[in-house]
Amino acid sequence: MGSTLGGVLDILMFATLCLGILTGFPVVFILTGSALLFGGLGWALGVFTPELLGAMPPRIFGTMTSEVLVAIPLFVFMGIMLERSKIAEDLLETMGRLFGAMRGGLAISVTLVGALLAASTGIVGATVVTMGLMALPAMLRNRYDPAFACGTICAAGTLGQIIPPSTVMVILGEILSAAYQQAQLAQGKFSIQTVSVGELFAGSLLPGLLLVSLYIAYQATIAWLRPSIAPALPQTARVTRGEVLGALMPPIVLIVSVLGSILGGIATPTEAASVGAVGATLLAARRVSPARWPSYAALLAIIGLVMLASSFDLRLGRSAAPLADRVAIGGAAVCAAALAAAIVHALWVSGRSGVLAGVCRSTATITAMIFAMLIGATLFALVFRGLGGDDMVHAALEAIPGGAAGAITAVMVVIFALGFFLDFVEICIIVIPIVGPIILQMDVDPIWFGVMVAVNLQTSFLTPPFGFSLFYLRGVAPEGVRTTDIYRGIVPFVIIQLCGLAATALFPGLATALPKALFGM
Repeated sequence: MGSTLGGVLDILMFATLCLGILTGFPVVFILTGSALLFGGLGWALGVFTPELLGAMPPRIFGTMTSEVLVAIPLFVFMGIMLERSKIAEDLLETMGRLFGAMRGGLAISVTLVGALLAASTGIVGATVVTMGLMALPAMLRNRYDPAFACGTICAAGTLGQIIPPSTVMVILGEILSAAYQQAQLAQGKFSIQTVSVGELFAGSLLPGLLLVSLYIAYQATIAWLRPSIAPALPQTARVTRGEVLGALMPPIVLIVSVLGSILGGIATPTEAASVGAVGATLLAARRVSPARWPSYAALLAIIGLVMLASSFDLRLGRSAAPLADRVAIGGAAVCAAALAAAIVHALWVSGRSGVLAGVCRSTATITAMIFAMLIGATLFALVFRGLGGDDMVHAALEAIPGGAAGAITAVMVVIFALGFFLDFVEICIIVIPIVGPIILQMDVDPIWFGVMVAVNLQTSFLTPPFGFSLFYLRGVAPEGVRTTDIYRGIVPFVIIQLCGLAATALFPGLATALPKALFGM
């Protein structure tokens, strides 16, 4: 009787959560409020032990002190600072001139720019708003179909969800690692393996590039079959090689510095995120100040430090270091001083212009929201498990025919359906701690499962009525663009994303090959 009553309370708690979110009330209060309400009901009815809440303080302390999660504010800072650096404007203008002469060329340019911004910022909202302000008027001015133009911009903006470095990947990696450890303990394994954010980044790279390729293939095909939807642009001034390199080099250098250092095993995601935050600040300062020496000094200093570190032993405190090493240490000190001077100049310039204060304020707001939701989700998960939710979910998944494949399919369908109503962060921190340990007990590859979840979560940005990309674009779209145009435009791209999800499911090597090659999984 008790387990049945606990299961009923679990279902009612989850339903209350979904209904509460639909009211527009802050999610963190709905999470904690529904957990406390049903925890109290369970205690009163004798099916919940309040002593379980004693696990809250150490879990919160572990969340706040997690070195991996420190990467979140750094990646958020990097993305918002890059938005201020106007890199997207240069990329869109240059790529538009490069591909504009072909049918659908402007749409392809938007997709390529979205992929580059995704790999350098990982902030979906900033990308959609920026391209909505710049690319959508240009596409409409050149007689692009409004629905096709809106769908292209929304889909390109969501690439920041799957192409690393991605904020949601950091959150998902931390949650998935905890779920994987629980699954191994439940299986009686005490030699615990972990899942790193770097492995998840590597696993998501190929599926992300697959989605980019599918988007471009669709855009090129529809432009060829129906030229009126995406006509070629009038002949404009030819773009030079120098202009292309000038637009591409800043984001590419940042991508190589951040993503390359993670995938190469040189730096942890947190260390790489700090490099990205510094690099974004230097790029933003180039827009505010006419001085170019800080950028060049920083670039030369970084190159010098990398070369010296790879050729000499730069450890300090040795009593009898060779002369060559001592000279190299002196050179490294000079490079570090030059880099520090460039960073101080960039901070001073961006601070004087007001850019730094705005970026820090936005970073603090977004980071506080994410961590508050993580704490609320921890309380929700504790109450859910205390009411017997784990056993209920485990029994439900095991009852689905098809074994692990059937259970994963059911979970993916649930996540896709929740994407119509919940934000990707909410789905990630609420659903994965519940179903993750159970799925991973079925000997499912954690990286493959995590990438599948990430690709599926990406659709939550595009599916109405609460797709965030749709709201972002609606807020900046010209008056002539109707909401129905935005909704019609995203339908083909949602289908493409589901095709990408199916391809990742049928060919797990898309998600596991690169992590195995880089990390020897």
